[in-house]
Amino acid sequence: MDQTQMLAEIREANLTYLMLAQTLIRQDKAEAQFRLGLSEEAAELIRVLSPAQIMKIASGNMLLCRFRVDDDMVWQLLTNHT
Repeated sequence: MDQTQMLAEIREANLTYLMLAQTLIRQDKAEAQFRLGLSEEAAELIRVLSPAQIMKIASGNMLLCRFRVDDDMVWQLLTNHT
């Protein structure tokens, strides 16, 4: 995967994440905050973004979402559970 393709993938992931986050927040803000790990302020900012603002934010080269599982034991349980 070259640099251009990687940046395009990041932009697509950002767009998908922001659209999903906005939908979840509009349906049930408290649950969305819990599931996405967002503060009240961040959730409210995402909730009111216009489509143009979402496109502009998503077009950056920094991935907006991240894995919240930082514990090796949790990863082991998730990957080895049968």
